[in-house]
Amino acid sequence: MKFTPLHDRVLVRRIEGEEKTAGGLIIPDSAKEKPAEGEIIAVGAGARDEDGDRISMDVNVGDRILFGKWSGTEIKIDGEDLLIMKESDILGILDGSAAVKAA
Repeated sequence: MKFTPLHDRVLVRRIEGEEKTAGGLIIPDSAKEKPAEGEIIAVGAGARDEDGDRISMDVNVGDRILFGKWSGTEIKIDGEDLLIMKESDILGILDGSAAVKAA
């Protein structure tokens, strides 16, 4: 199924954290927190300003992002658990992707 978010929303796949501690202990699923890191897999066209002009999105497909612990709405598409969230719920872009795009 193809899915395109509307307006200033993005579709995010969570990136799972490490399953072991630095000391080598395995963390059981029940003790893990949901990761607040993800990869953007679809981006809406952007919101509109008061004049009706499109406000471009600051993120793109493939960006690795950080988001708030309770951000977004969990959905399931083709058996995969994903999140839909507004661009404003995104705290930042990882791996310097934004700096590369701006240069």
